Amino acid sequence: MTIEIYTTRTCPFCIRAKQLLDKKGAAYTEIDVGPDPALRDKMTKRAGKRSVPQIFVGQTHVGGCDELYAMDRAGRLDPLLKGAA
Repeated sequence: MTIEIYTTRTCPFCIRAKQLLDKKGAAYTEIDVGPDPALRDKMTKRAGKRSVPQIFVGQTHVGGCDELYAMDRAGRLDPLLKGAA
């Protein structure tokens, strides 16, 4: 199972989300949608949202930075990430 995070270079929420994933030791693929409208369109179709970050763990759409941190606070992030390892 893979972790994918759709980002843009200047997004502070993207940076925070990646910091949490890094802290957890989670390997992820970053997809920068900033320079490529086609990638943003693909992300929008997949996530149903145009905002970044959009985070997927396998087929599970986590959502954005706030949702990622909320999952962590609720104790649901680590088990999800373990399934991605």
